[in-house]
Amino acid sequence: MKKMVLSMLGIVSLFPSISYAHEMSGGGGFISGLTHPVLGFDHLLAMLSVGVLSAQMGGSAIWRVPLTFVLVMLGGGILGINDIPIFSVELGIALSVLALGIAIAADKKLSPLLAMVFVGFFAIFHGHAHGTEMPYLSKPMFYAGGFVLGTAGIHIAGVVIGVIAERFRHGVGLLRYVGAGITGIGFHLIII
Repeated sequence: MKKMVLSMLGIVSLFPSISYAHEMSGGGGFISGLTHPVLGFDHLLAMLSVGVLSAQMGGSAIWRVPLTFVLVMLGGGILGINDIPIFSVELGIALSVLALGIAIAADKKLSPLLAMVFVGFFAIFHGHAHGTEMPYLSKPMFYAGGFVLGTAGIHIAGVVIGVIAERFRHGVGLLRYVGAGITGIGFHLIII
């Protein structure tokens, strides 16, 4: 099972065109925003990782860490909508995948405040990327609502994965391997 998960993550990472979700494509509304985090591989991995990390931490971090990500992502989106530049958005997103993978693989219990600052920093980049796209979309507010709900849904899926894994004998070890695989994909996103 471990080899299969790592193999699948490795294979997908070989195709950079599906790795980045930030193409200035036309159209846009609620469904477009809802599906964007799922179809953007870099976002999907980062959002799932936030959920898994919060589940590894347990307690109130299960909801506080993902909520922080969503709220700060909205702030980053506002920066992007208003054309307020931040440095190297795509690199920041790739680094988020790398860093979140490392955090999952390490399986260290971070303090909730540190984890909130950690994910909040990266949420700025994710939000900014989509904020810059929103003025080009036909229905930017619907897109934003869909994107927020899609992000929250992926966080919840990550929490569920983390909670279920914690209950199985080898689940914690499997999560660490998955974290290592995500780290490798993050590294690949950085160098492409």
